[in-house]
Amino acid sequence: MKDFRKLLSQMTIEEKIGQLTQYNANLFIQSDADITGPMADLGLTKNDLKNVGSVLNFKNAKEVYEIQKKHLEKAPHQIPMVFMMDVIHGYRTIFPIPLALGCSFDMDLVEELSRMAAKEAAAGGIQVTFTPMVDYVRDARWGRVMETCGEDVLLNSRMGAAQVKAFQNGDIKQPDSVATCVKHFAAYGGAEAGRDYNTVEISEHALREYYLPAYKACIDAGVDMLMPSFNTLNGVPSIANEWLMQDVLRKEWGFDGVVISDYNAVGELLQHGVAENLKDAAKLAFKNGCHIEMCSSGYIQHLKELIEESIFTQAQLDEAVLKVLQFKDKLGLFEDPYHGMIPENEEATCLTVEHRALARKGAAECAVLLKNDGILPLSKEVKKVALIGPLADEHEIIGFWACRGRNEESITVAEGICKMIPDAEIMVVKGCGNRFDDCDTSGFAEAVEAAKQADVVILCLGEPQKYAGEGNSRTDICLPGVQTELALAVAKANENTVAVTFSGRPLAIPKLDAAIPAILHMWMPGTEGGNAVADLLFGDVNPSGKLSMSFPKAVGQCPIYYNHMNTGRPKSPAKESRHVGYCSNYIDCGNLPLYSFGHGLSYSEFVYEDLCLSSDEFQAGEKITVSISVRNNSDRDGKETVMLYMRDMVASNARPVQQLIDFKKIEIKAGEIQIVTFEVDETMLRFWNNRNEWVSESGLFQISTGYADHLILTKNLYLK
Repeated sequence: MKDFRKLLSQMTIEEKIGQLTQYNANLFIQSDADITGPMADLGLTKNDLKNVGSVLNFKNAKEVYEIQKKHLEKAPHQIPMVFMMDVIHGYRTIFPIPLALGCSFDMDLVEELSRMAAKEAAAGGIQVTFTPMVDYVRDARWGRVMETCGEDVLLNSRMGAAQVKAFQNGDIKQPDSVATCVKHFAAYGGAEAGRDYNTVEISEHALREYYLPAYKACIDAGVDMLMPSFNTLNGVPSIANEWLMQDVLRKEWGFDGVVISDYNAVGELLQHGVAENLKDAAKLAFKNGCHIEMCSSGYIQHLKELIEESIFTQAQLDEAVLKVLQFKDKLGLFEDPYHGMIPENEEATCLTVEHRALARKGAAECAVLLKNDGILPLSKEVKKVALIGPLADEHEIIGFWACRGRNEESITVAEGICKMIPDAEIMVVKGCGNRFDDCDTSGFAEAVEAAKQADVVILCLGEPQKYAGEGNSRTDICLPGVQTELALAVAKANENTVAVTFSGRPLAIPKLDAAIPAILHMWMPGTEGGNAVADLLFGDVNPSGKLSMSFPKAVGQCPIYYNHMNTGRPKSPAKESRHVGYCSNYIDCGNLPLYSFGHGLSYSEFVYEDLCLSSDEFQAGEKITVSISVRNNSDRDGKETVMLYMRDMVASNARPVQQLIDFKKIEIKAGEIQIVTFEVDETMLRFWNNRNEWVSESGLFQISTGYADHLILTKNLYLK
């Protein structure tokens, strides 16, 4: 191992501080004489850039090679740069958004897709990805719900750990492996009113019960880096939050990896009002353990001054730099600054036939059949199909944060359907647009006429892909524009109508649900989305996705989630006046979502026939076995996610009405019965009490299976 202590002794303070700074690639490919524009705005000199330790937002492998080569020609100690980028749901071959991945409930699939992304990203010069994003979320208005895996803490934790494992693949030094950075620590998904970057005010109990566990799961899985969130958490921005960054992350959890700020998050401490100037901001961030400052210049401009003023010591600086150098060594960059990347190989590695096939599989496995009144699957013998809607022949269905993905390389629904049934007559009619301001109904007449002529109508509706993602929060999560009106008119013209919906978030679609016989939700499915739609509609693939996040009836229900507490007055008796009971119902739509967490249909019929416990009582240190008998009561093979829930009936804290404690996805052949078993121990019944202790309490629990909106079988269990 390289003697980094010796190396540190040879470095100037400016060289050390440079290792703690990251900037965009454009600063390193401009003319040496050009110090205007972005460089001047950041207060940088050419000498400052010479010392910078990491880069983000580069174009391709060729650019990485050129920047690294140019850097090493001038670097006095031959310390390589490290190159980082967001690889959220694919590099060039794009697979479904993370919220959709959660609907697969399939960690093997997520690992397989993430390995594909790692191989392509590494070939493109990426050495670190800002993935996984495991922010727990309950509000569909927030644009970044698309990057999470949903409203359940266990699912979020398992999905995040699977991504870490797949990207790193056991050894980040290997040329097809990529280091990971979990984000955004902490509770970024709890923003008030679902507005991005907004205030987060959450009790420590809620933080520990719901928001923190997924970050910890990724740390336990061996994640290399961690990124604090933009938001204030209980009044203090995360990057300056001593309790969060020191007491919890370092002391309690023992995280020993690198911490990197989010984009300009150090500089934004001024806007938050907790730092008077950039020097104060740099002091707060460095004090609380931020090793790398991304795209602001507090460290470069002020860290030396803070050391000279004895605010910090040389030893503290050396420890931070040592952490970064050791990370670069773990990546193998001192032996190979290019991490095995050969620019000429990038194109050949990406978008291969095998990768497209995997993306197609992923898109089909993550889709959720929300409703089916018997119309699906469609017959391949159909003669005339009306393909109607703004997304019927649209390439922009790959989703936000698609890294190097190209819209034009995606398969549209029209292309997928035409390949599936080449002998049928396909009428493609847009009908209307799908932006907020698309209120033109002049295309309705053509759409209705096509519907009348067709044997079956496939309606392709949804929000534009740019309507979800960072900075893209919405107050109205219904179908934008006049799409709902188009759907109602078309359904009236032809009762054999199927809706295929696309979005980066749950949508409020009660009118669609009331009028359309079948609804297939694809989320933003990626490069092979159109082919996956055809596979599902025509039965080549049996739908198996289950919602990872609830769909509300109306936006006014947000935030809405399955694992809520009861109130003291949970519901009104039938026909009781709202003025008598004063119960916790909305008077205009009720409390329940349109489709709850765990909802998702299949072309198979699965019957849950028995729930057995090996014992109806146990104590700490013991385990019981829970077995569930599931029968495929149909003539189709299918996949089913078997979910195990618990409810703590009486505790010192109010407890959720349901809590997912385990799940398994199984494949059951037609007519087959499978016994699915789970092991339950006392730790699975624990919660954070009002003293913030992680405890279980003796008493009665209910163990159930089914879905959040329909528990099928329940047994009592007593913890002694």
